[in-house]
Amino acid sequence: MSSHSDHTESVNFPTDLRDLPASRPTESVTLANGEEYALRIAPMVKQLGDVAVRMLAYNGSVPGPTLRVQQGSEVVVNVTNEADTEATVHWHGLRLENAYDGTHETQTPMRVGQSFSYRLQFHDPGLYWYHPHIREDYGQEMGLYGNIVVVPSDPGYWPPVNREELITLDDVLLEDGRIASFSRTETTYVAMGRFGNTMLVSGDLTAELSADLGEVVRLYLTNTANTRVFNVGFDRARMKLVGGDSGRVEQEEFVTEVMLAPSERIVVDVLFDRPGTVTLEHRHPERTYPLASVTVRDTPAEPALSEQFEVLRTNADLTAERDRLRRYREVAPDKTLAFVAEMDLGEPGGATTYTCPMHLDVVSDAPDRCPQCGMKLMPSELVHQLQEDHRDESTSSQHHAGGHGHEATGGIEWEDDMVDVNRITTPATMRWKLVDRSTAAENHAIDWRFTVGDQVKIRLVNEMDSDHPMHHPFHIHGAGRFLILSRDDTVDPNLVWKDTVLVRTGETVDILLDVTNPGLWMAHCHIAEHHESGMMFSFTVDP
Repeated sequence: MSSHSDHTESVNFPTDLRDLPASRPTESVTLANGEEYALRIAPMVKQLGDVAVRMLAYNGSVPGPTLRVQQGSEVVVNVTNEADTEATVHWHGLRLENAYDGTHETQTPMRVGQSFSYRLQFHDPGLYWYHPHIREDYGQEMGLYGNIVVVPSDPGYWPPVNREELITLDDVLLEDGRIASFSRTETTYVAMGRFGNTMLVSGDLTAELSADLGEVVRLYLTNTANTRVFNVGFDRARMKLVGGDSGRVEQEEFVTEVMLAPSERIVVDVLFDRPGTVTLEHRHPERTYPLASVTVRDTPAEPALSEQFEVLRTNADLTAERDRLRRYREVAPDKTLAFVAEMDLGEPGGATTYTCPMHLDVVSDAPDRCPQCGMKLMPSELVHQLQEDHRDESTSSQHHAGGHGHEATGGIEWEDDMVDVNRITTPATMRWKLVDRSTAAENHAIDWRFTVGDQVKIRLVNEMDSDHPMHHPFHIHGAGRFLILSRDDTVDPNLVWKDTVLVRTGETVDILLDVTNPGLWMAHCHIAEHHESGMMFSFTVDP
């Protein structure tokens, strides 16, 4: 059962679309220090191609309003919940006062009709976002997400560009002309997370942009999907990586694509130096999805910034951090956290053999693990029944091409290649666990305690010895921020302050958490269905 089952009984999913307002364009709102802003959570109707679907929105738009604030400022956001379930708003990546973190442990959830005022501080420049933290699997899929741009105090913090664009990357699962149904009382699609069959770019099926020839555009990218990892790049434009979760990177670099796990952010500058149509694509080993098109005009951009685009800057503040990190690389971790899955789909009557749902030729007389992908074998009768039930569904034929070849896919599940099994998994049949390897405590039983000023080396181990090995984006709330020390003993080549790190299947990642804020804080997998099924814990930071 979901850890938040006591917060889900009021969910009321059906609504007559004729009673709902149409979606609005996303606004960009600049807030001055000390200013207040009203945010309303409510249902609306969103047109996705030929289909009109009921979604949830902040202030009537998907994404919600983009808040632009100055570094060092403080604002108050007054949120009113007029949706269909209890709600909080989590301000992802912000180092703020614990009382305004927007989780069930720091705030009494807003019931329908109630309000709450969040006091937000913006210590760090960069790109952040806000989203639900009660039934996140439901609210986030239904459209509840929006961005925050924190403008640096230093005017030379970022390289010069002609303009900026914000792009959210998402997917939704549509079935029979509506967003696929949810359970009122528990999370579903727990095994893989809820993959969508429809891509959304800034809330729409596609984005059509334009640029002048030679224009340099800064793109702020946010992955708001429940579970999908995005790997994006342009077919005919040059990209320069300049920032990540919480500000600029140590060394700017030219890249052909950038990868974002759920909740991660990337900042890239793009030079459109050839006229014609340029396509933004999501690419992985099995498939390429066109996401957005940019029409590059013949008109020269003003001012001309192509020469400045060629400059790759090194940031002294992060170079100093690299020097500081040297002494932590060889020492033992303070904490070791393992990612583990336990799957139990039951035994149909009379079942005497077990089969891998991904590799049907793997059959055993015991529920062992598949030697090809490491997944726990399931009763053959159940596997074959699921295959038969959904043999003709487009989602099955679309997604089953990739298989669970972790080496071939870089340790990432790019698609839901076990649709039929995934849709029936719940927290009762699929238990995702974070395990403290020093105490054996799991999920909510983990009880870490730190003090402001601590430097904590945390080892994240995504174990292959698991009933279903897959990647996990690990997120730490606003107790501080962290730097990636290494991946599988390879030193991170380009530092950036982070709040979320993607840990691939079988990978070991060392991070160094800089503890700055007192209070009770959460850490969890940011695949929404894993988080809601219990793959989380809280830790205390003393002043």
